[in-house]
Amino acid sequence: MSIPQSGGGPIERREQMAEYLALGCKPKEDWRIGTEHEKFGFCTDSLKPLPYEGERSIHAVLSGLRDRYGWAPVEEGGKLIGLQKDGANVSLEPGGALELSGAPLETIHQTCDEVNEHLKEVKSIADHIGVGFIGLGAAPTWTHDEMPLMPKGRYKLMDAYQNTVGTTGTTMMRRTCTVQVNLDFGSEADMVQKMRVALALQPVATALFANSPFFENKPNGMKSYRSWVWRHMDAARTGMLPFVFDEGFGFDAYVEYALDVPMYFVYRDGEYIDALGQSFRDFLKGELPALPGEKPTLSDWADHLTTIFPEARLKKFIEMRGADGGPWRRLCALPAFWVGLTYDQGALDAAWDLVKGWTAPQREALRIAAADQGLQAMVDGIDMHDLAREVLAIAESGLKARARPGAGGLIPDETHFLNALKESVDSGKVLADELLDKYNGEWGGDISRVFGEYSY
Repeated sequence: MSIPQSGGGPIERREQMAEYLALGCKPKEDWRIGTEHEKFGFCTDSLKPLPYEGERSIHAVLSGLRDRYGWAPVEEGGKLIGLQKDGANVSLEPGGALELSGAPLETIHQTCDEVNEHLKEVKSIADHIGVGFIGLGAAPTWTHDEMPLMPKGRYKLMDAYQNTVGTTGTTMMRRTCTVQVNLDFGSEADMVQKMRVALALQPVATALFANSPFFENKPNGMKSYRSWVWRHMDAARTGMLPFVFDEGFGFDAYVEYALDVPMYFVYRDGEYIDALGQSFRDFLKGELPALPGEKPTLSDWADHLTTIFPEARLKKFIEMRGADGGPWRRLCALPAFWVGLTYDQGALDAAWDLVKGWTAPQREALRIAAADQGLQAMVDGIDMHDLAREVLAIAESGLKARARPGAGGLIPDETHFLNALKESVDSGKVLADELLDKYNGEWGGDISRVFGEYSY
């Protein structure tokens, strides 16, 4: 979840909101890669989730990272709720999952090094206090009541609101984790093409990274329960955004969509003011019930954009949001997948040619089938396994064309980061299939075994 935005003056013209998005346009040489991932923390003896405070807690992990590795603290209401260093942030998800929001970096080699360094730091602190972390798309054994709510003002507001606009919002907040990558665009036309490819192919990412077949200590009948949860919460701010594929889509059309997403809050002087369900359009007119007579700033607009959760989200960059959280190795595979598809024009054009004939119902059906069946999904003759193989080949070609070396030039490009996904395509099985095979085999139906075998 995002931290409060800053640095924006008053909105005096409606066009400023589209201009804000357009500020993300950058020349190709300035495009960067920002990898984010979430992971669940737990006590290694009881296998229960971490509380916020105590000897073995989220606070203990954050303070350990601060004191041992020089991270600067981020506080809210006197509570330590995050860390900052070198352009990266460590933050808390509502149920206590720990998130690294990485710095914008030039290559996947660099962003993977960042992930590796972060996980090594976290492990050194966690091992010392009897804590573990695990990468899964959904909490495998814990109930809602076992999950603490972290002391952040926006989470308190969101938690109260979620069950009024869907059935799974509080589950999303407390018991799901994801890995995502944030990518740049060069122009409005480039943004449009990337958003369309991103949305159309999120189901492929969902299938390849499916890693949440367990929930509340039993199989849930799906490969990506996390994706199912996102489909059943607040439809006003989630989904596949069919309008992105309409002729004339651009920054202004996204503004129109975002203006109709109900608000959560306004951030003022370190406090979150309840604006649940209120209209940003009214805010523009000075008629927001939460702040009568006051008009928004660009910081308010930036905050509002962080409360929208479609499968691909537009800010001053594009967030790819369709993948389950996963093990160490796969955290580097997601940026490789999307960078390969979108940062080389030949690969981007090939990806668009692959999906441009699909209808909105087909894209939505693929999203549903990917969560249910993983690589075994089939929609209107579109075989997910074959599609994933073709998409990975395009991504690999894009990474080869980028030709960004690593390890001091010993590694010629970034294609090896796709190896984990290629193994899934070769076998026809994703992580969820592997977990179910173990559950039905050597684990003897004991889901708690996942903590010992799959923790970082």
